[in-house]
Amino acid sequence: MSVQGLVSWRGDPVDKTKHGGVKATLFLHSLVWLSNMANIANMLNLVVYLRGTLHMGVANASTTVTNFIGAISMFSLVGAFISDSYIRRFNTILIFGPLEILGYGLLALQAHLPSLHPPPCNIDQIPNNCKEVDGSNAALFFTSLYIITFGDGCLRASIASLGGDQFDSDDPKEVHAKISYFNWYTFSVSLGAFTGLIVVVWIENNRGWDVGFAVCALLVFAGLAIVAFGLPFYRNRIPSGSPLTRILQVFVIACKKRKLPFPESSKEEPHQHADSDGNSEEGLSRTKGLKFLDKASIENGEKGAWSFCNTNQIEETKILIRLLPIFISSVFGYLPFYLILTLSVQQGATMDNRLGKIKISPATLNIIPVIFQMSILVIYDRLIVPFLRKLTGYKGGITHLQRIGVGFAFAALAAFVAALVEMKRKKLAEEHGLMDVGTGVPMSVFWLVIQFFLVGIIDVTSFVGLLEFFYSEASVGTKSTGTSIFYCMHGLTAWLGSFLIALVNKVTRDGNGKKGWMEGANLNKSHLDRFYWLLFVIGLISFLNYTFWANRYVYRNDPRIVASNRKKSLEGEDSGAI
Repeated sequence: MSVQGLVSWRGDPVDKTKHGGVKATLFLHSLVWLSNMANIANMLNLVVYLRGTLHMGVANASTTVTNFIGAISMFSLVGAFISDSYIRRFNTILIFGPLEILGYGLLALQAHLPSLHPPPCNIDQIPNNCKEVDGSNAALFFTSLYIITFGDGCLRASIASLGGDQFDSDDPKEVHAKISYFNWYTFSVSLGAFTGLIVVVWIENNRGWDVGFAVCALLVFAGLAIVAFGLPFYRNRIPSGSPLTRILQVFVIACKKRKLPFPESSKEEPHQHADSDGNSEEGLSRTKGLKFLDKASIENGEKGAWSFCNTNQIEETKILIRLLPIFISSVFGYLPFYLILTLSVQQGATMDNRLGKIKISPATLNIIPVIFQMSILVIYDRLIVPFLRKLTGYKGGITHLQRIGVGFAFAALAAFVAALVEMKRKKLAEEHGLMDVGTGVPMSVFWLVIQFFLVGIIDVTSFVGLLEFFYSEASVGTKSTGTSIFYCMHGLTAWLGSFLIALVNKVTRDGNGKKGWMEGANLNKSHLDRFYWLLFVIGLISFLNYTFWANRYVYRNDPRIVASNRKKSLEGEDSGAI
């Protein structure tokens, strides 16, 4: 049995018994795991290299890491554009993946050769005497760093979309397997973070940054090799041309024809359109709303791509426009996640971090939410989703937007709990005369477990829900673009977090030498508790704003299981899916 619109690696129609399904996604999960071992470990540990080896100041180091995280997400737009427009997603992975290897290789070279970085110096003890990286060495570092972000950004948009292509949404037996795929995709990301924080961080801190960066290059290479071995098993979607060009054409033609009246009968029934190469496209029905765009389909005798748009092209544009309110509200709804994750580590550095005779380093604290994420994901996918599916009739147990909303509610709750914990931590520091010390607060670091647990729930619900929502709602010709929208949301959220801290510091600073809430190296003298309360208010307002837009959103396809296929779909759960 073949699947329309998809081909094998040879270009032949796919055979569902040979191509796609769970077995094909196992290769992709391997790449997600290995690449995130390198990337997430460096996102959380890179500041140590910037401070200790390159001798950057606190502000510059923090900004560099934030830009690194944001750039990876934003570059996913490039990969999405290429894989939706010109080359298959598998080819996009193999072409741009090696750039990530090159970037880590250059970083390893710079860390290994003394001439390519400043001379050794203890920046914590004698900060004024340490030379910060500059000139050609700084250029080498930033070039290497952004080669990594470009390569990984292109991978991100293609991997998730290629995995989604392995399942037929019209086959009831493959529907729940597709839902499980996105859960296990997130599990692979968390597994990469878990192993990376243990293995890669240890290597970088104990065996040297040159060895650590070289290991990261090898991890990405191994992941790409595994994906290449899976070539015979993939279902490949043929690119349908540039979605950005098609969208621009709709706006240009609609503006040109804005004064033309609509014909009496302008209804166009959905059907399969064919592109210039004869490849079938998804048939989209004409929808109400955004009526001014429909004028692009009025025939006035002019011919050509920039004179007339079919219904598919117009509806594809409407889909992306309708996603914007969810996208913007999610940027703010996700904001507490990144800030709590980062600031909790700084809280932990001031607390009693002993577990028996073992001392837990601040960076290792990130393992706590990762463990929660992986545990909750397995329970959610194997137990909660099947139960809710039978109860509600929804394919995923609950709708994508409901799942996202649950995460945003927990984001506000996490900020609330974090504020209470910080108030207690600061009170103990004051009672024990530790306000000027900044460390050694007699309070166990495991007080942070609750907020870490809530952060884990955010990732399990909102992360997976947003990824699947943007992928499923995008049209067939813009699946990679839909995935990149998800990653761009994360990038903008990371940058917004940095902007919020800077803004709060500016507003709360006065001209008499009083520092802002989050300024200074001593957390005991800061007002992190007040910032958490502000974050709680922002999170609560963001949740209410998101709820408003989510209630107004109309899904392209009914998220419920079709009645005639519901029994078959539920029976398929017994087969298991990864």
